[in-house]
Amino acid sequence: MKIEELIDGGEQTAQNVRAVLNILLESPYFYKTDDERLFLVLMRYKRAFEAFFDKFFGWSLVMDAKCARLYKPKWFNEKITLPNRDMFTFTKRDDCMAFLLVLEFFERECREQGVTADDRDNLRYRFGDLLEYAAVRFRALMTGKEENYTDERVRQILKGIMPQLEKYRFLRKVKPSADDNVSEAETIFECLPAMWHYQAAQLAQGMEANGKEVTE
Repeated sequence: MKIEELIDGGEQTAQNVRAVLNILLESPYFYKTDDERLFLVLMRYKRAFEAFFDKFFGWSLVMDAKCARLYKPKWFNEKITLPNRDMFTFTKRDDCMAFLLVLEFFERECREQGVTADDRDNLRYRFGDLLEYAAVRFRALMTGKEENYTDERVRQILKGIMPQLEKYRFLRKVKPSADDNVSEAETIFECLPAMWHYQAAQLAQGMEANGKEVTE
């Protein structure tokens, strides 16, 4: 069945299909928890949505049990330069490395805590635990420059990328209860389902294969 047929198939179905199309275009990720009813509509008619975006846009629909996203392989309006595009990206070396280490930490914690993509609850962790892991990894990776990556420097790097990770819905800061006075190290972050769509090892290999260097 095609999207056009779904839209012509009845008012309620048409409303649902239009709503799903809009949601997919409004943010990088559509989570089941955003609107479970409409997420189930997308799952039910997945092939129709896939065919629609492939035929008219050349985009791919990527979906699992918790998350859906559209993958756009090419930017067509080249007059809109990279700095002016509203898209998830890091360009500085330390920021790129920090994102990879966030993914590494996520993968390690999932293994150690036995968390899978199909679990109902998302992984959560303390910022202090991430900082401890990232500081050790930065110093191990930056041979000969270890003195440049003190705990405080790594803390600043991580704090610099967290707003992007929250904006594009990789992480969500868990608000403490009204009577809790939580320090930065004790701040809890929840890993949202988009984290499962990235693998640190593959991203690192891709950067090496392309021979690209990001600058300070």
